[in-house]
Amino acid sequence: MSGTKVLLLILGMAIVTYIPRAIPAIFVDKLKFSPKVEKFLKLIPYTAMAALIFPGVFAVDAEKPLIGIVGGAVAGILAWKKCPVMVCVLAAIGADFLLYTLL
Repeated sequence: MSGTKVLLLILGMAIVTYIPRAIPAIFVDKLKFSPKVEKFLKLIPYTAMAALIFPGVFAVDAEKPLIGIVGGAVAGILAWKKCPVMVCVLAAIGADFLLYTLL
């Protein structure tokens, strides 16, 4: 397969995946939701974060399970305090890195 065909294939896949993500983002601003639905929508990033981090808590080094537990706890506490998702993830990574280097 030539380089041009590969580039066109990647561009086509990018467009196909971008459109379903962009359409709701454009129209959701024009819709008014009930307070319950708005609260539910605001909790989705934290739910996604939990789904991504939780398996990693159990997948850490078997000899040092404390590292995963502390990282998950840091992310959980910051999410509970409603910190941005990126802050929660980066703080958990930082805590795990520190523990991994110290232990």
